[in-house]
Amino acid sequence: MIQVTLNRPDFEYDIHSLVKAFYPGQEVQVSAGEKVCEESPDLKIRIDYLEALVRISWEEMSSGQIKSPSFQAEGCDSRRADEDSDAEAGTSAHSEKDGRTGSAEYAVDFRDRTEAKNQLKRGLYRILSELTGEELPWGTLTGIRPAKIAMKLLEQGCGRAAVRQYMQDTYGTSDKKAELACDIAERERGLLSNIDYKNGYSLYIGIPFCPTTCLYCSFPSYPLSMWEGKVDAYLDALEREMDAAAPAFAHRHPDTVYIGGGTPTTLNPCQLDRLIRKIKERFDLSCCREFTVEAGRPDSITEEKLAVLREYGISRISINPQTMKQETLKLIGRHHTVEQTVESYRLARRLGFDNINMDLILGLPEETIDDVRNTMEQLKELGPDSLTVHSLALKRASKLKMFQEDYKNYRLVNTQEHMELAAGCAEEMGLFPYYLYRQKSMAGNLENVGYAKPGKAGMYNVLMMEEKQTILALGAGAVTKFVFPPDEEAPERSGLMERRIFRVENVKDIRNYLSRVDEMIRRRKDKMEEISWH
Repeated sequence: MIQVTLNRPDFEYDIHSLVKAFYPGQEVQVSAGEKVCEESPDLKIRIDYLEALVRISWEEMSSGQIKSPSFQAEGCDSRRADEDSDAEAGTSAHSEKDGRTGSAEYAVDFRDRTEAKNQLKRGLYRILSELTGEELPWGTLTGIRPAKIAMKLLEQGCGRAAVRQYMQDTYGTSDKKAELACDIAERERGLLSNIDYKNGYSLYIGIPFCPTTCLYCSFPSYPLSMWEGKVDAYLDALEREMDAAAPAFAHRHPDTVYIGGGTPTTLNPCQLDRLIRKIKERFDLSCCREFTVEAGRPDSITEEKLAVLREYGISRISINPQTMKQETLKLIGRHHTVEQTVESYRLARRLGFDNINMDLILGLPEETIDDVRNTMEQLKELGPDSLTVHSLALKRASKLKMFQEDYKNYRLVNTQEHMELAAGCAEEMGLFPYYLYRQKSMAGNLENVGYAKPGKAGMYNVLMMEEKQTILALGAGAVTKFVFPPDEEAPERSGLMERRIFRVENVKDIRNYLSRVDEMIRRRKDKMEEISWH
């Protein structure tokens, strides 16, 4: 366990995320004051915010557990050789003879909170990097949208080289990751160049049922075997939400529609028909540029269900194997076979689906890089139009996290080599990266990347990730985001130079959603009145 104490509460979340990135297998506690731990920590870190600097001290408690910083053992200055001119660098550092304690100071400008956070994280990063002997590919970045930084700078007129340099200087991002962020930001700008943010929005419909709950899943999803009798009641409640929300959005048009979950194709053909028919009745889809349905689990796909989607002109679906190794599928609780994945994919092609996405997860229990290579080779033979490569994230609400004692002997390995293997195979398939996001507790502290053929990128994915457009989200666990862009015509009058985002969250639990759907409707209506949405 790692204990971090502060002399006053500030930046706790950022500190926790960065320490956790270096020590993913350790429990990390961050608190202000001298909190007494129930167990002896392996490493103690003390952070003191002073007038114009931060002092970071540490003490390794367990002999041989954590590598000591080389610059401490040698009695060197805490700055790296190429940073001697950096005014923020630490003034000094020292260590005991055994090299297990030390401290360093870093100049911090607390008048600028954003810059203060970056200065603090850069100093802490240097110490953690020396302690572990590791460098993180994304440097100090712990947020979920690194491409958003590149996008903003490009929109401000910065050149690509300047963006890369900024990400490297500010966050310590590696050359490859800075390059990836720029690649994706440029492709996203092209995808979104014709979006009407003022008059458009995106529509998300959540179906929280699945054939089974996967070991790693933290989404609101419920096994259909237990909830089959409530599906029609859920659709009733969902229709109430649609009826209430549609008039408030009648003056706008949905650019994209996304039915996700869960696994929407757990609905039977009649229920699926009912849902899509209702969407088309309540919302004007005449300007809709993309309609996606997460078919997801191959064991939920039938010809009858795909026929319903084709009847309504839907051609973009997702068929998600996660892996093509049968032993792993069994281990993570997916009760379909590799053969079913292939059969479902080929069935969809025969029925005319010309935009099929497939999802993979790297870092699944007991998978090796050879398993990843085998999965990629099988997908090459299928030839999906897009591919999303996820790094496994150990989410708090997942079985893998909640019952981690039961799975402690399983290897969870994902490295930059795994990601580069997947990226290389995607390129061989004619797929290029178009969106990227990260999650907490992600294997290898890496990222999720979406790859697509030209013209097949998922526009909803980009709009959701970049938070540039309002998303009306309906259903259990759905989160509506009202996005107000900057007032570009008269910023001096409005004072609004930055995008504003307001969230309205629906309850996740199905029982609560069914009994409180009218409350969810009122909650959204109240927020719209509060923010003068029209």
